[in-house]
Amino acid sequence: MENQKLPNATISLVLAILSLIACCCTSGIGGVILSGIALFLANKDEKKYAENPEWYTNFSQVKTAKIIAIISLVLSLIILAVYIYMLSTGQYEQMMEQYMEMIEEMQKNQQ
Repeated sequence: MENQKLPNATISLVLAILSLIACCCTSGIGGVILSGIALFLANKDEKKYAENPEWYTNFSQVKTAKIIAIISLVLSLIILAVYIYMLSTGQYEQMMEQYMEMIEEMQKNQQ
């Protein structure tokens, strides 16, 4: 039988990379969702490869996607935990006030 590519290898790699970006831009929530999906797809392909390893050629791409997804999931969970902590203690509002003051000060200095 001719060698073929694992069906979810490319999409799991793309989702894993996007989850790294999303973990910083969405307070961790987007990263958790995207890395969870990427990890699920990578595990699915890993099982398919274990059944017939001689049929597939791009298993290294699946391993890479799985590693990136795990790293992104851990980072996203840490960022999400910090975000929830800051919201629950009221530090988030204080930080936003300081941020707005800094922006106003920068705008005054530019004029």
